[in-house]
Amino acid sequence: MASILTVITIAVIFSSCAVTKNVAYFENVPDTTKQKLETEALYKDPVIMPDDILSVNLITIDPSTSSTINQATNVAISPLLGSTGSSSSLSSGTAANSIVQGLLVDKNGYIALPIIGEIKVGGLTTYQAKVLITQMAAKYFKSPDVQIRFTNFKITVLGEVLHPSVYIIPNEKVTVLDAIGLAGDLTIYGRRENVLVIREVDGKRQVTRLNLNSTDVFQSPAFYLRQNDVVYVEPNKSAIVQADSHENKIFTVALTLSTAIFLLLLRLHY
Repeated sequence: MASILTVITIAVIFSSCAVTKNVAYFENVPDTTKQKLETEALYKDPVIMPDDILSVNLITIDPSTSSTINQATNVAISPLLGSTGSSSSLSSGTAANSIVQGLLVDKNGYIALPIIGEIKVGGLTTYQAKVLITQMAAKYFKSPDVQIRFTNFKITVLGEVLHPSVYIIPNEKVTVLDAIGLAGDLTIYGRRENVLVIREVDGKRQVTRLNLNSTDVFQSPAFYLRQNDVVYVEPNKSAIVQADSHENKIFTVALTLSTAIFLLLLRLHY
């Protein structure tokens, strides 16, 4: 009896260690010392692309002029459906079915501003676009100040997270950890050692695997997300087994009911 209890105790201990190993983030950081990361991923400012939505605010010495221009440049748009003509606000980490305000970048990378006209901002960072628009606005207004930002910085989080969804981020600098946090963190069934970041580069899909159990994730070029990135958390074996078990139970119940109905009909027939 004692030997059986010993075996059970050892099995429980090892299973607990395995669960902890699969759940914990950044396991390779020592508990007793501070570790400084020697290298980190290089952050690059995102560039403006067709179908992006930009918030463009022009400030001049004439408040009435600024108000007229800004009202025309902040049209309510659904990031998934296009212009709606109604207004709404945007909060941090809003799901993409919400309405945002801004100017839609056309297929050729242009936006149209009242008085100033069409400006090509495609391929520029928001800072570069700010400088360009300010220079063009200076032809018509005295000492203009331009504020510009993305209002549809969209990322998609799928798989074994608490709230899989498409999220609009009002901040250009967002990491894979931010995305997972917005989605409510990984479930107990998520494979932390195998998180995929799917990104479109020059019209082709690029997939990067990240291991959240290791601090090496901070050095990955996919650590900082770009607009339209997809973060996918794969299920572990427990989730797959549980799903198969659930399907088998449903199949067994359905088969039992079908057999019972068949036998009942057969008995009534005879």
